[in-house]
Amino acid sequence: MFRDITLGQYYPGNSPMHRADPRVKIILTFILMTTIMIAKSYTAFLMIAGLILATVIFCRIPFGYTVKGLKPIMPVVVFAALVNIFTTEGTLLYKFRFIHITYEGLDTAAKMSLRIVTLIAGTSIMLLTTTPLSLTDGIERLLYPLSRIGLPVHEFAMMMNIALRFIPTLLEETDKVMKAQTSRGVDFETGGIIERGKSFIPVLVPLFVSALRRADELAVAMEARCYRGGKGRTRMRQLKLSKADLQITFFLAAFEFVLLYVQYFKMPV
Repeated sequence: MFRDITLGQYYPGNSPMHRADPRVKIILTFILMTTIMIAKSYTAFLMIAGLILATVIFCRIPFGYTVKGLKPIMPVVVFAALVNIFTTEGTLLYKFRFIHITYEGLDTAAKMSLRIVTLIAGTSIMLLTTTPLSLTDGIERLLYPLSRIGLPVHEFAMMMNIALRFIPTLLEETDKVMKAQTSRGVDFETGGIIERGKSFIPVLVPLFVSALRRADELAVAMEARCYRGGKGRTRMRQLKLSKADLQITFFLAAFEFVLLYVQYFKMPV
């Protein structure tokens, strides 16, 4: 199960998206997220899904690898869909005792599911094509004006980098601990919610201890390298805009124009 989580994992490549400036990718990702949140029609969601699929193919990321990263969020998608189906009022389609299913409920559930899936898939592209170090540099440069008013921008970016860096490590550690506990007779699959929750206690304790040990080792390593925060630090790689950044920005701008035109000036579906 934990091997299906690709959040924070970088997929190596040499596509223009991989070489693009992380600042550009962060800004364009937020624009795409905003577009997904305001999408209202199935035509808009179909266009967004086509854009994401085309980007995955363009970046030469295996389609199965991308889909695998969506598996862990499917329970959230199903839960959100069921809540909308059974709580949205409107034109009644089916009724059985206290269960009421409406056309508006099905429509809202379908659009909510599409919104969550495209939101996660669109965000994953940025993480799959950007190394944690580049992502940290991009966030720090974008938030640099806030350092003028005393906010610890470098430290914030560093914490995000460390968090993203250790997500795959902690997931791998969790998988190892669960396999070790399973070999000792712990059952994680059967029983009710309370029983299954109790069975995870033998996993949480060693995982928590391992996380503290790794944090202490990281702190010692940073101290040994004389790390003292962002003040006075220089960078080996300077971020510069390239031709690929302009091409990607122009393409997304054209896509946004077409999508807004279809959604607000054409009959939505």
